[in-house]
This record gives sequence, C-alpha cells and structure tokens, in this order.
Amino acid sequence: MTIGASRRHLLIGAGVVAAAAGAGLSWWRGGAAGAAAEAPAADAAVIWTHRFPRPDGGELVMAEQRGRPLVLNFWATWCAPCIRELPELDRFHRDQAGKTQVIGLAVDRLPPVQEFLAKTPLGFPVGLTGMAGIELARELGNRAGVLPFTVVFDRQGRPVQQRVGETTYAELADWIRAL
Repeated sequence: MTIGASRRHLLIGAGVVAAAAGAGLSWWRGGAAGAAAEAPAADAAVIWTHRFPRPDGGELVMAEQRGRPLVLNFWATWCAPCIRELPELDRFHRDQAGKTQVIGLAVDRLPPVQEFLAKTPLGFPVGLTGMAGIELARELGNRAGVLPFTVVFDRQGRPVQQRVGETTYAELADWIRAL
C-alpha cells in the first residue's frame, strides 16, 4: 500500500468516525428528551410473522399476541435509557394485566439478557432478536435504528403510536386510553 493510499484510508476512516459521532449525538438528543418516531410504517404487519426465542426457554410467537392492544418495546442490556424505562413498562404491564399486552424484544445476546433478568425480573414476555432487532425496528418506523424504541398496536394489530427514546407510564396510559 502506498503512502497516498494509507492516507486516503485514514481520511475515509476519520470520516466514518465523524459520521458515527454525529449519529450518536443525534441519538443522545432524541434519547434524552424522547421523540415521537416517524409515522408507523405501512409494512408493520411483518411483526406478526415473527417468532423469537425466549431467554427462559421456549418461543415468543407474535401471531398469538393479536386481539388486544400491544406495547412492543425494543431494548438492550447495554442501553442505559432502556434500562431506566423498563421498570415503567413492567409497572404498566402489571396494571394492565388482561387488557394490554407488553412485550420486550431484547436487541442483545442470550447471556447478558439472562444475567439482567436474573437481577431485574420482568413480568412481561421477553424475546431475543440479536442485532437483527435493529432492522426490525427500522421496518416498524425507527428510521434512526436507535434504542429504546416502543410501538403500540391496536386490537387489530395496526401500529398506532411509537416513540424513539424513553417512554413513561403516563404516556403509555394515554396511548392505550385513546384506543
């Protein structure tokens, strides 16, 4: 490799790092203040075809979740805003038992999720997506592909609300009341 080629690769690498830093800043601003995501994606029906392994064994079959409102939350153990909002989601799940389903999709590997859930049990079902969950979140309207990301579906399985960044119990309750 010539000096010129090395320098060009270095400049390209620096450009990639700068772009990633800019995306990170954008994510931080959206995650810190929270932001409504773009309108729910027209192809959101794709979610109902998925099956996800569960960290405690078995499988989470999304088609079985239709028929009542659903709060679908994408999170990861390495995502601080995700970890902050999980207790709110869990409390909402307990208060809505039998009326609204809450599901967490962990964009993570099995060992960290199992370790996290052993320390902080959640009452709602959790499925594992691995990094493929980022693409699924994009298909559901999360154009930036950042976490946390929450989508609310109505009884017919249509996405009606979504949020990039942390959500709150009050916000979830307002969304469900509006259905």
